[in-house]
Formats: sequence, C-alpha cells, structure tokens
Amino acid sequence: MILAIALIVIYSTVAWLVFFKYKLLRWSIPWAIFSSFFLLHALLIFMIGLRFVTPFSRHATVVQHTIQLTPRLTEPTLVTAVLVKPDEPVKKGQPLFQFDKRPYEYNVRSLEAQLAEADQGVLILKADVDVATENLSKARADLEYAKFQQNLFIGLAKQGAGTEEDAQKWSAQLKIAQASVREAKSQLERAELKYHSDIDGVNTTVAAIESQLKLARYYLDNTTMVAPEDGRIINLQVRPGMVAGEVRFGAIATFICDDDRYLIAQYFMENLKYVKPGQPVEVALDLYPGQIFKAHVDAIWKGSGQGQFTPSGTLPHFLPKPPEAPQGQFVVKIMLDDPDQSLFPIGAQGAAAIYTPGMTGPWAALRRIGIRTHSWLNWLYPMPF
Repeated sequence: MILAIALIVIYSTVAWLVFFKYKLLRWSIPWAIFSSFFLLHALLIFMIGLRFVTPFSRHATVVQHTIQLTPRLTEPTLVTAVLVKPDEPVKKGQPLFQFDKRPYEYNVRSLEAQLAEADQGVLILKADVDVATENLSKARADLEYAKFQQNLFIGLAKQGAGTEEDAQKWSAQLKIAQASVREAKSQLERAELKYHSDIDGVNTTVAAIESQLKLARYYLDNTTMVAPEDGRIINLQVRPGMVAGEVRFGAIATFICDDDRYLIAQYFMENLKYVKPGQPVEVALDLYPGQIFKAHVDAIWKGSGQGQFTPSGTLPHFLPKPPEAPQGQFVVKIMLDDPDQSLFPIGAQGAAAIYTPGMTGPWAALRRIGIRTHSWLNWLYPMPF
C-alpha cells in the first residue's frame, strides 16, 4: 500500500513539474489517457488489498438457536392454560403451556390398580408353589403306601392267604400313584416357573405394568410443557381451547434460546484466502446506526449446497451458470464480544469487516473508515420515501 501511495505521489509530482510548473512538455490527450491508465492501475492495489487483507460483507445476520415446541402426548389433548407472555424472558424449567391432565391421570390410576393386583398375584403364585409342593408330598406318600400294599398282597397271594385279585388291584393302584406323583411334579414345576419368571428379581408381569406406569407418568408430566432452556417465545399463537397432540403435526410454538447466538456473514470464496479463526472483526448492525461492535472469527464454513448432489438414477446435468447468476459464497461464523448478548436479536442484519493482520496498519485504517461510513449512512438508508 505504501508503495502504491508513493508511486501515485511521485507520478503526480513529476507530472505537475513537467507539464504545469516548468512546462517542459505540453499536456495532451494521449498524456491524459496514459496518466488515467496509470492511476487506475495504481488504485487496483487498494481494491485488491482491501478485499483480501480486510474482507468486507454487507450480508451479515444474527443467528440464534431455536427449539420447536411439540407436545409429547399420546392423543389429541386440550390446551387448558397458556402460562407465558409473548417476547417475555423465561428461565429453564418454567411452565409454558398446560394441557388437560384428566385422560393421563385416569390412565395412571388404572395402571396403579393393575400394579397392586400384580403384586398380589405374586403372592398368589408363591401360595401356588406351596400348594403344589404339598400335593407332591401327598402323592409321594400315596405312592409309598401303594407300593407297601402291592408287596403285602403279592406275598399273601403266594402264601394262599390272600386273593390274586387284591394283588392286581394294588398293582393298578401303584401305577395310579406313580402317575399322580408325575402330575404333582409337573404342577410344581409349572408353579415355580410362574413364580420365578422375573427380570432382575422383579416378576415379569409386575415389571411390564411398572414400565407402562412409568410411561403413563411420563406423559402425565408432559401435560405441563416447560421451557427447555433460558429464552423467549415471539409470535405466540397458542390459546386455551385449541387441541394439540399426536394427530396435530408440527410444533405449536418456536422457542428462541438465549445462549450461543452468533453472526454469519457471507463472503466471496477468494476473499477468505487469509481469514483464520480468532481474527478480529468489526460489525455494523442496521439496528444500531452509527455504532460498531467488536467481534472475532469463530469458524469458516467451507462448503455450500452447490457442491451437493442428491442420490438418484438420473445423471446430473452440468450446464454453465447464467451470466446474471451471482457467484457462490462461503459463510464465516462470527462471535460478538459484547457481554450483553441481548443487544443482538435473531435475524438482525448488518455488515462485517475482518481484519486478517489485526486492527493496525494502513489497510485496517481504510477499512475502519469504510465500515464506520457504512454504519453512519444507516441513519439515511434505506430512504423512507
């Protein structure tokens, strides 16, 4: 830059001495064309330097995270109360909307009754195991008695003291007793399987109902929608009496978060050659004419949708862009340094200048003059008429 200024000063001085002071040569149209050509090329140094050393964007926008507030309910539910005012700051966990609790309270009570019944059912299963154990003991005693009687009457029949018919009768009775023992064992195994059917020590039926009850209580809790974090709602359209829930698609309101707001500014790709995170930035927001805000580069988003293709069976067409189509740009994420972040509402627009070598130097001085001029002109532009 100093070289360009020196060349302009030297050439202007020599031209003034030669053509006007001592009139060694006559000023003519060819000399005027040559001088203009020389000066215009010298001015290109200023334009190139400002573009690459201190990139400037007139397209900067404040961005804030938003959360779409969608009711997490199992059925269409009546809105009974709106507990927040439009554009009023709210804290995380503060109630926003109240939905009709009654259907979900009824479901919770029903499952609580089923859980109590299931707990009693576990006791019944334990009693069934005890009964089956006693039945098995009785069947085994009957089996031992049948064996004794069979042996007794077989011996008597061999000695002629008893009839063969009684011996066969007790042999049949022994088979019945054996079948009774097998049946009692099966009944006991069945009762124990039912009683010991558990997950982590909890009966499966009880565990299933407990899970359903927890889910029902979760939906009951969701009948009060609370703020997910600090923020506010603008353009509040929810009114008591409207119905929201599973059938109604989409959110009922948009929640604007206070934290992590930033500025995005669009730049031509070639102007970002020397831009790096951490470099200082000055921002002029249209919302505040005549004011300049300090900031710094957080990240360069090197990518755009023009380089993305949607998978399909159709081959892409590569055609030249129309001459009037604007050149693609990249976005720089800029963090505003002001401690009062509420000064920068979502969607606020303005201009941003990046100082790649820092805030000192001739290029930075020229750009600082330029962005301040832009900010002061916001008092007049856009014209109201």
